[in-house]
Amino acid sequence: MVVNAEVGKKGESSDCWVRLELLPRGGISLKLKSKVGSMYGDSIRGLAKEMMEFFDIENASLEIEDEGALPFALKARIESAVKKCLPSLKKEFLGEVLSENLYGVERDRFRRSRLYVPGDQPRLIINSGLYQPDGIILDLEDSVAPGEKGSARFMVRNALREVDFRGAERMVRINQLPMGLADLEFVVPHGVHTILIPKCEDERTVQEVDAKVQSLQKEYKVKGEIYLMPIIETALGVINAYRIATSSPRVVALTIGLEDFTADIGTERTKAGEESRLARQTVVLAARAAGIQPIDSVYSDLADEEGLQESVREAKALGFEGKGCIHPSQIRIIHQGFAPTEREIEWAKRVSMALAKAQQEGKGVVALGNKMIDPPVVKRAERILKLAMLNGQLSADWKGREDES
Repeated sequence: MVVNAEVGKKGESSDCWVRLELLPRGGISLKLKSKVGSMYGDSIRGLAKEMMEFFDIENASLEIEDEGALPFALKARIESAVKKCLPSLKKEFLGEVLSENLYGVERDRFRRSRLYVPGDQPRLIINSGLYQPDGIILDLEDSVAPGEKGSARFMVRNALREVDFRGAERMVRINQLPMGLADLEFVVPHGVHTILIPKCEDERTVQEVDAKVQSLQKEYKVKGEIYLMPIIETALGVINAYRIATSSPRVVALTIGLEDFTADIGTERTKAGEESRLARQTVVLAARAAGIQPIDSVYSDLADEEGLQESVREAKALGFEGKGCIHPSQIRIIHQGFAPTEREIEWAKRVSMALAKAQQEGKGVVALGNKMIDPPVVKRAERILKLAMLNGQLSADWKGREDES
């Protein structure tokens, strides 16, 4: 029986198209057309032959049309074609984990910006870290066409291992359950930091994902924390926001998706956002009550910088700590918008110096003027100072040396 599969995209920069046909005899026939064939043709042929041997394929016709795909993408496309032909095959062709990606992230790290990148577009994945977002979301859900989701899993898996994300939090948005549970097998063993759970409407969804993550961590001996970020996108999700926020100790942030939310309540998303204000405030309250970060939705009009600036100001005023990005050009504006003001920095300095003075004097109570300073106030002040240092608004070695007068 002849089995064949096609994956990838023709003419797409940094990607490739692959057609694999399993044959009953004749050995391996390899046809390569590559824009970088004069320099890397032999390397690509060698990789293809190595993969055929690895998967014990002895007779096949393999066609590759390459537009400058890096090895992680070539391997993803070829393996995807193999697995379409041989779906019961369990072996994985894995490259070495890039040494630059051997870093974890703190639970309470800054998440001002998170850049969505379609999981099946290597040309966008490659340079995503250069724009210095706080987090990079390799998306397996809405930005990937239904017919490409299987192939995108291999691309995302290989990217997590082999693409330099330059210190950004490596995030993956899985598909809605139950499909999303299968997505986890491609990301949990391979260096993901945080998993975004779409269309989250109750705590059971989070707990299902949590249980699967635990199982895979145990199976693959994965060390380090893997966090969860549920996305609230329906009226029911808003009503259950606090239950979702407290459904697992892995949950570090709660975010809202306004495109789907407004559709769910039967209205359109407007620039003023009055139709979603209550929902956004509910998400902030639920996250704060649960002790996790509230993160705002994306701003979808790329041409409207002023609108984005106003949206960030509003988000900060509501209590959000970050916002989604659909294009790298939005990152700078979002970081500027969430930067602390001079007034906030000066207040945080005074709190920090009052705390240091109380500790030096052995006092158990910290006061700033006539007001007592409790732990939540200290925590907020410390976070403002860290963010100011991150933004270059305050020297990284500031230790409260200013004259207390």
